[in-house]
Amino acid sequence: MGENSLMIWVRRTLGEICDEVKGIIRTEPFGSQLHQSDYQDEGLPVVMPKDIIDAKISVEGIARIGEKDVERLAQHRLKKGDIVYGRRGDIGRRALINDREAGWLCGTGCLRISLGNSVLNPNFLYYYLGESKVIAWIYNQAVGATLANLNTTIIRSIPITYPPLPTQKKITAILSAYDDLIENNTRRIKILEEMAQTLYHEWFVKFRFPGHEQTKMVDSELGLIPEGWEVKKLSDICNITMGQSPKSEFYNQNQEGLPFHQGVTDFGDRFPIDRIFCTVQNRIAEAGDILFSVRAPVGRINLANKKIIIGRGLCAIRSKSANQLFVFQQLKDKFQEEDLMGGGTIFKSVTKEDMHNLKIVAPNSILVQSFEKFVQPIFRNLEILTEKNLNLCKTRDLLLPKLISGEIDVEHLDINTTEDVAA
Repeated sequence: MGENSLMIWVRRTLGEICDEVKGIIRTEPFGSQLHQSDYQDEGLPVVMPKDIIDAKISVEGIARIGEKDVERLAQHRLKKGDIVYGRRGDIGRRALINDREAGWLCGTGCLRISLGNSVLNPNFLYYYLGESKVIAWIYNQAVGATLANLNTTIIRSIPITYPPLPTQKKITAILSAYDDLIENNTRRIKILEEMAQTLYHEWFVKFRFPGHEQTKMVDSELGLIPEGWEVKKLSDICNITMGQSPKSEFYNQNQEGLPFHQGVTDFGDRFPIDRIFCTVQNRIAEAGDILFSVRAPVGRINLANKKIIIGRGLCAIRSKSANQLFVFQQLKDKFQEEDLMGGGTIFKSVTKEDMHNLKIVAPNSILVQSFEKFVQPIFRNLEILTEKNLNLCKTRDLLLPKLISGEIDVEHLDINTTEDVAA
């Protein structure tokens, strides 16, 4: 960045900016203001920390309140451009409020930043707060011996260096372009997953497979199943490798050895995210193996896309009959319907015996092969889209610190800066 450009970047705290623009940095309703009994099935959504997932507000299971409570708590209604933090646990968990969430209520356990757009572009601030060094700074300030907690003092004291608004908008336009591509791919992934799941459910749950009209239903220990199908143990049709964690001295972040995965922390959307590597190469999962979490939360499922080492939190499952896609879809469907929980006292878990004795329905091989033929292109497209998203995320995350620090100068670039978010 040139010397003239450096001179126009300003360094202040969020608290100073908040006071100047008469903004809001505060914790939202305490339990005394909003009780469990106030929630209802229909009404205005109330954003809780649990609803902040992957930097978005999830409406699945979101709490809602009626008109009287909305009027009583009107000061906590969110505006477009606000940033909402979960105050406890994952310090970097935050979401930017867009058109859909504008007017919703900010709930208990959340912290709200509302600074308008006269000094800081909301998108620029959102990205700035997601930079790894900024997250580390916030974490180091957080209070709480066992569970990190945010408060308004910490947020107000965050130092931020920022350029003029036109430059902020150019920076966010670049980063938003990556996020838009990721979001588009994510929607396509969801559609493809629903296609595979719908076909599986139609054929193997509702039993409306080709030729079902001529097939008799018979009793089994898992209920009525088509004649010719069987109930088997998972170990009868699959090889199962239980994970076992080596000593910590064998772990590293220098990519020495093979990627190591302990549980669901780095599960990713479909394939695991490599963060830790291990030089002791046992308990191997090969590319294409189904990864199944055997500790809380039990039943999370994804796929290995390369050779990895699995720790105690996982097991690797591979079909003995090359029907891997069917087994993946079968396990995924099964654990959407039920929770398999073992006898762990601190962590709910399942044992090797639990996994081996898991009862599943085994359809006739011709039907399974037909299913595999249908879903193979779907799975291939899912793999391609997931890899694209991983690469887009890596590129965006590499650009982020360089852009928001001014290391990459965008001032003279011709970029469309039409805003998606304005307070």
